[in-house]
Amino acid sequence: MSKNQRTFNRKAVFHFQFFFRKYPALPYIIKWLCISIILGGLVGTASAGFLRSLEWATNFRETHLWLIALLPAAGFLIGLLYYYFGKDVEAGNNLLIDNIHDPKEIIPFRMAPFVYLGTIATHFFGGSAGREGTALQMAGAIADQLTRPFRLDKNERKILLIAAIAAGFGSVFGTPLAGAVFGLEVFLIGRIRYNAIFPAFASAILADQATTLWNVKHTHYHIGLIPKLEFLPVLYSILAGILFGICAAAFSKIIHRTGSVFRAKIKYPPLRPVIGGIIIALAVFAMGTTRYIGLGVPVIVESFEKQLPLYDFALKMIFTIVTLSAGFKGGEVTPLFFIGATLGSALSLFIPLPFGLLAGMGFVAVFAGATNTPLACMLMGIELFGAESGVYIAIACIVSYLLSGHNSIYTKQKIGEAKNRRYSAQEDRSVSEFL
Repeated sequence: MSKNQRTFNRKAVFHFQFFFRKYPALPYIIKWLCISIILGGLVGTASAGFLRSLEWATNFRETHLWLIALLPAAGFLIGLLYYYFGKDVEAGNNLLIDNIHDPKEIIPFRMAPFVYLGTIATHFFGGSAGREGTALQMAGAIADQLTRPFRLDKNERKILLIAAIAAGFGSVFGTPLAGAVFGLEVFLIGRIRYNAIFPAFASAILADQATTLWNVKHTHYHIGLIPKLEFLPVLYSILAGILFGICAAAFSKIIHRTGSVFRAKIKYPPLRPVIGGIIIALAVFAMGTTRYIGLGVPVIVESFEKQLPLYDFALKMIFTIVTLSAGFKGGEVTPLFFIGATLGSALSLFIPLPFGLLAGMGFVAVFAGATNTPLACMLMGIELFGAESGVYIAIACIVSYLLSGHNSIYTKQKIGEAKNRRYSAQEDRSVSEFL
């Protein structure tokens, strides 16, 4: 190598080092942008395939109602699958949250196909479940396989799992901003990890774009009338938020206790969804309606269009609790949307606010109380319903979050900062200790 060439190389190295010293965040941004592009593309594609499959399963079931009679058999097969091959991934979302707190072994990739098959079967044969749990678990299982190729350390793996949750949530609901904040907020009550903010937002936005590129459409909701921001409407919003918070806490407590009953009374795990499936199938045929099974999106849309009866939210809660406590797969979030929206719509019988606004407030506020993610839910409300309802949405989410206590549908959530002084000594403890 010539002297001039060596001089040129030394100068190039010097300028390169000087550039990165001047902009120290750049290597971090480049690295996580590359990871987020891969993660967003994979998770967005997985969500698109899952949403298409879910739509097909729902439509087929609604035109072949006799399939509901096979729900116990489907439950038995799901139970066998997890009992013999999926014990290490059965914890689902709680496994993801637990690994953010204390990363252990790489999450097995089989979590993704197992939860996909289990959720599609649950919906195909008539269980009442959601889709967020599946999207998050698929995203987490896919993302964690990138740990070794990118040589991520323990702390970087935590960021990767946060970004995966953000990508899964944002793509499955078409709300990338809410998805990003949900990933940052969900594992630790009262605190946010800002070192993951760029990967979370990048992954959520890219995953949502990937899902859109596959031409998957998300449900749109419309709030027709929004009252002027005055004292009385704000007071009524606070009252509604209190009721939403009580509903969220009740759902969290009951679903965990019902699950404990199934585990205590039925020792052989594959038989639990059999019993749950029999209960659900008999209830559907006895009532003569499929209104309270599946995702329930048509009923959610209906809650924004007219005042619904008060029993809708209670029946959906019962169907969902039995389905998921028995061991069927899916998520709790879309049923929580159903419960909150129908409860809000029904509350317009007593609270003088437009039923559409109350439905929108309940849609996100019950979810906020049941997951302890008020900021994500505020953003979700704005993304889905528009900024005009933002203040009312925020009031409902904050009040519901505060009134729901330290209850959660996710038992591995930890208390980062207590909601009140009474629980300040319990910080860094799991919410499972309060259920």
